[in-house]
Amino acid sequence: MPTEDTIVAIATPTGRGGIGVVRISGDKAVPIVCDLVRFLKLPLENRHATVGDFVDPHSGRVLDQVVVTCFRKPHSYTAEDVVEVSCHGAPVILQHLVECYVERGARPAEPGEFTLRAFLNGRIDLTQAEAVRDLIESRTLYQARVAALQMVGAISRRL
Repeated sequence: MPTEDTIVAIATPTGRGGIGVVRISGDKAVPIVCDLVRFLKLPLENRHATVGDFVDPHSGRVLDQVVVTCFRKPHSYTAEDVVEVSCHGAPVILQHLVECYVERGARPAEPGEFTLRAFLNGRIDLTQAEAVRDLIESRTLYQARVAALQMVGAISRRL
């Protein structure tokens, strides 16, 4: 699986909600987001939330007010440039944002691909990658606690 390309996915569960998050990772992440979001102040600061307007590239109209958080490589989850765009959780807005990113050169991420990139780029080890899945799939607080310990490397340190 290539890791040179830029990937994008909706990071929040399917459905309607107050907030939805679209995550993009790769070398083109920052330029793609800056092409679609109008900011009062640039450049985006690392690990700071910045308010902007998601502008429909086809009509030029503002579709939503968003909060953008930029995580510059290598200090991000994937060790690549990662940008998270938080908008209102309307599925139509989230999907349109993803489609606009794809039009600009990103590709839809495969399930688990952000975590796979974190593993391939050395940010996490295999037990930590498996713990991410375990935490997402946990059904009890006990399962979540065990997975959280694995995510911070408890098993890796013991091994």
